[in-house]
Amino acid sequence: MPSEADQERIARYRPLSGMETPRFSGLASFMRLPVMEPREAPGRIDIGLVGIPFDGATTNRPGARLGPRGVREASTGTRARNAATGIAPYDLAACADLGDVPVNPVDVAATARAIEAFHRPLAEAGIVPLSVGGDHFVTYPVLRAIGCTRPLGLIHIDAHSDTDDGQYDGTRLTHGTPFRRAIEDGVLDPRRMVQIGLRGSTDSADELDWALGQGVRVVPMEAVIDRGLPSVLAEARTVVGDGPAYLSFDVDALDPAYAPGTGTPEMGGFTAREALQIVRALRGLDLVGADVVEVAPPLDPSGVTALVGATLAFEILCLLAEAVAARRD
Repeated sequence: MPSEADQERIARYRPLSGMETPRFSGLASFMRLPVMEPREAPGRIDIGLVGIPFDGATTNRPGARLGPRGVREASTGTRARNAATGIAPYDLAACADLGDVPVNPVDVAATARAIEAFHRPLAEAGIVPLSVGGDHFVTYPVLRAIGCTRPLGLIHIDAHSDTDDGQYDGTRLTHGTPFRRAIEDGVLDPRRMVQIGLRGSTDSADELDWALGQGVRVVPMEAVIDRGLPSVLAEARTVVGDGPAYLSFDVDALDPAYAPGTGTPEMGGFTAREALQIVRALRGLDLVGADVVEVAPPLDPSGVTALVGATLAFEILCLLAEAVAARRD
């Protein structure tokens, strides 16, 4: 349990309740949490929710730059307690919406620097980031910021490996390269990295050879189907182990029937129920950060994909809050 002083601090940073004012009213923030300037966060909060509205590194359908806005709007429907797991995250950790990273929409390298610069002071202050993208490139500079003192383990839920070396005349920074770059930079430990749900057509037969050669555990969707999710997720926990780890969830891991608003949809993905099962099975890991990426609201006028992103963000927030509380104890 948090100390009395921590309980008093945590109580100041809770979502606005739907019993106080309707969830459809007011300015939308992540989970209806208080909005705070990042420079004000150290010493006050434990978890910072961050928008990264950038899709300038996407190689297919754009639109994820509007992901944070769409997820914020959809997240106003979430409540204070996870009915399935019993986790009440706002009783365990002080949380706030820290706004959006000031990205450069036409300059990938400049945006990488901005994302890293935004997240590094949070990491130095011990604030756990839950970021919402944005295309999957944005994970790379986040990992550089929070993995700079020790390489992290990674649980990566996605239809794609994102360990390409580059595309289009050697472009090294795209949404298909973030984890290769992070491994090369030493901020990810490939031997503590697992990728789950990969599927779809590939450009070459050796597309995964580099990742496999580094020691990354790759579990394609065919293996998930053959083995079942409980077996795969138990292995994922073993791969990551007890060390600090990051969770990155690309919504294209879901079948497009459940998340059509994404840049590179692939048939044969997870159901929405399975996505919840995946996140909940990671409870108890030493998670020091996470993200939900590739929500592209313009590609889904129904708003279902934004709801998927918001629901996953809340489920992940529950894991992060428990991890914060465990490290405090």
